Order: sequence, then structure tokens, then C-alpha cells
Amino acid sequence: MSDTAVEDAPAEELAGEQPPAEAFVDPVPMEEDDAGQFAGDTGTLDASVRRVLVRLLQRRFLVADRDRAQWRTLLENQQVIESRLHDLYVHLVVDHDRGVAYKQQVRSAETEVPILLKDDPYTRAETLVLVHLRTVFQRERGAGESSARVDVEEVEQTVLTYFEPDDRNLATRQTEIRNAVRRLEKEGLVEEESEGRYRVTPLVEIVLSNERLVELRTWLREQNGVRDEDTTATAAGEEDAR
Repeated sequence: MSDTAVEDAPAEELAGEQPPAEAFVDPVPMEEDDAGQFAGDTGTLDASVRRVLVRLLQRRFLVADRDRAQWRTLLENQQVIESRLHDLYVHLVVDHDRGVAYKQQVRSAETEVPILLKDDPYTRAETLVLVHLRTVFQRERGAGESSARVDVEEVEQTVLTYFEPDDRNLATRQTEIRNAVRRLEKEGLVEEESEGRYRVTPLVEIVLSNERLVELRTWLREQNGVRDEDTTATAAGEEDAR
């Protein structure tokens, strides 16, 4: 029936016999409507997907081995999570080989992009600890080991060689180094297995690439004249480690 026919029909015809009541969906009182996950909620994502999105924004990494449920949710909803992050000018990187996901700030020379993720650079001590951890990780992997481990005393002794020999603030430097280890542990680059002994995680490869590692070690040797036989050997075999 056309719209015109409906408009011209007598009122009694339009009000004719009604279909059975069971053909209609019973109205739901407003107070019983799904109000979302909190008052005034207009979001459309399931709670589990929202939690993954928040986790990505809060933390530097989402690691499959540590939270398999959230990792599975991420993979099942990767497209929509990527879209929400892109709305904030943030990239999602999913490294399936390492089982890790992380975010990156979008930067563009063509478009003015508001910066959401602030740069939080490492201190000198943190950088030096990171260089040592990355070197140990690469050396052990190159030797066929499935994991790399370090003692905090070993880290401390090695990193102290990068400071000036006549630096008299030894206690201060030791504190800086141990604080650096704690920060890297918080970020997931090392995990304490027993008191003072740490396992170096594959995340260290993401934070410090091979190319950047070579640059830093070259700079350190030039600055301090560091004689590090292990470092030299590892740098020489860098191409094979990629």
C-alpha cells in the first residue's frame, strides 16, 4: 500500500482488526533500559575490550605471556582497538613473534598532530644499564641460550666503568644504577627471579634496537675510552643477530 493510500484511508479502516498481542515486543520501562557500565555511559565497547584499551594507554607494553586473556581479547578486537587509538593519534604495534603490543605517538610532517604521549627519556644511568642489559641479552641469544640473566652487582660494576674514573660520588652512582634497574623492572625489561638476580626479557630488543645499540656503544667508547671486549665482539657480530 502506498503512503497516499494510507493517508486517504478512512479512520475506521486504519483502526481495523489488530494483530495478536504476542506479535508485539513488550515495552521495557525506562528504568530497566541497559544503562551501560556506568551512569550516562554512551560507549559501545564491551567491558573486556575497554579494559585492554585502558591497559594499552596506561602501560608501556601488553605482554601475551603475562596476561593471556587480555592478549586474546586484543587479537580478537584489534581493528576496533586500533581505530579508537587512531582517533587519539596513537599507533598500535602488535609484535606477534615476541608476543607483545605497545603504542606509538603518531607524528606527521604534513599534519599538525596533538601530542598525547609524552617523551620520558632515560637518565644517563638508566641508559647505561639498558645498554648493558641489551648487550648481555644479545650475547646469550647468540650463544643459543633461551634466556639471559644478570646479577645486580654485575650490572653495577659494569655500569660504573662508564663513569669518570675520578668520580668520588660512588655511593650516589650506585644508588642511581639500582634505581635504574628498578625503573626497567617496572617497565618489564627485567624480571627479578630471586633477590638481586634478574631475567632480561625480549622487551629490551624493542626499547633498544640493534642500530641504536651500536651508536650508543660507539659513543661510550669515544667518551670514556671504555675497553669492553664483550661489547666489541658483540658489535662485530651484529649483522648475524638481526
